Amino acid sequence: MPRRDHTQPRLMSLHSVVIAGAGQAGFQTAASLRQDGYDGRITLVGDEPGLPYQRPPLSKAYLMGKTSAEALCFRPEKFFADNKIEVVAPTRVTAIDRTNRRVALASGGALEYDHLVLALGAHNRTLPIPGADFEGVFGLRTLADADAIGAMLADAQEVVVAGAGFIGLEFAAVASVLGKSVHVLELADRPMARAVSPAMSDLFADAHSSWGVKIDFGQGLAGILGEAGRVASVETTDGRKRPADIVVFGIGVLPNVAIAAEAGLDIDNGIKVDADLLTSDPAISAIGDCASFPSPHAASHIRLESVQNAADQSRAVAARLMGKVAPYAAVPWFWSDQRDLKLQIAGLSSGCDHTVIIGNADERRMSVLCFRRDKLIAVESVNRGSDHVAARKIFGRGMPALAAAEASKPGFDLKAWEAATR
Repeated sequence: MPRRDHTQPRLMSLHSVVIAGAGQAGFQTAASLRQDGYDGRITLVGDEPGLPYQRPPLSKAYLMGKTSAEALCFRPEKFFADNKIEVVAPTRVTAIDRTNRRVALASGGALEYDHLVLALGAHNRTLPIPGADFEGVFGLRTLADADAIGAMLADAQEVVVAGAGFIGLEFAAVASVLGKSVHVLELADRPMARAVSPAMSDLFADAHSSWGVKIDFGQGLAGILGEAGRVASVETTDGRKRPADIVVFGIGVLPNVAIAAEAGLDIDNGIKVDADLLTSDPAISAIGDCASFPSPHAASHIRLESVQNAADQSRAVAARLMGKVAPYAAVPWFWSDQRDLKLQIAGLSSGCDHTVIIGNADERRMSVLCFRRDKLIAVESVNRGSDHVAARKIFGRGMPALAAAEASKPGFDLKAWEAATR
């Protein structure tokens, strides 16, 4: 998808920006536009009631009762009023009229736009098994999900988690702190297999085992059995049955692309955008979990599900709409908090063919340096925040010159190496 020129006359005609989606990406776009000096109309369309809020704490601090629903909000109501950001919720955009630059809303009516930002997010994959609709079976993505889980978790004893990805393990960690019997089913042969190296998987598997969490690898849910419409037990893919008072699944997400596809926009594992985050229609941008974009950190278009990507893409779109055009090139990074383990990842490890470990897995303070053809492409750190910060600085400067042989030397210090090679 070729880049296009964006000229000042186009900027001067930008009287109305509509943002479809009020998650991290949608909120940050609206806030950044105002911060950058945009004085036109901003309408933020969200499909949940209330003010835009943070999702990452839902599976951790919020379920633990360490933060409130009010504290999850990005900003109080006064912020939106003071900045003249109109929040239209709960509703959603149901159709895009590209010819007349108008979107239809599920609640009725329509909104006209000079520029449309699609921050549509993603939705949970559903459990395609019998009994998935029983009371007590949950995905965990929204505040309403977390509230419903929390209400049932208080009295539950037997907890089953389907999927040992970030969300599944974060929830399993919380449930174990609360004294529940926790059983995790994972089809892969190790936890977080799509996101981290085998060495990091082993560290987290050992940690969860020490917390009393049982993880069955190579196993999924074949069915859910209930009594009086409520979950009572589950059947695994190898035919075993085990009791369950509550089932939480985290088996991946799918980007919300339906209205973009119906409007004729290019789709490629998400809404396809160019280096400026523009879709095949120059009056429409797409950002966050729903967007497939080119990155200097990947060999082809990618789609990332992270707060960092959503926030950075939002700022990039706001800057472009204000006339500051630059290709999106932010360093990808991710994190997951599981009890006393803080996992932080910088870069993308796809295609990794060699790893170097620094630190000590037994002490649960370790970094895994991931190489492809002897070039550093990602750093996974647990409880080694200085390594993570150094890695982000290294990747921010472009492809680093660190070779695996140098990183393998006794006493190698990533932070010191970064400082010495600036």
